[in-house]
Amino acid sequence: MSNTIYRVMGKRGRITIPYEFRQQVGFGYNDILSFTKQDDNTVIVKREKICDNCKRREAPPSASNSADAGVTLRELLDSPTPAQQKAALVHLADKLADSVRPVVRSG
Repeated sequence: MSNTIYRVMGKRGRITIPYEFRQQVGFGYNDILSFTKQDDNTVIVKREKICDNCKRREAPPSASNSADAGVTLRELLDSPTPAQQKAALVHLADKLADSVRPVVRSG
């Protein structure tokens, strides 16, 4: 079962993963994807989990706000491997650069 769909890579090196593939594989908005080059120059794309070891903590008995329960930000940030932390940092830096980059329109 081989589905081949062609996409043109943009000048910034970006492509869109076809909708059909995203649906079949389960890729979603803000998923972290890893790219692994094989010896035959094919590329494997995988969805990665950032937080394998996150644990939900029970709220202290005296806490009345349910928002206090769960994982702290520090626990979430410390739980990924260094490679996963680097991938997340690159993703966040790219999103920040996109948000502050001025839009230039030719007309």
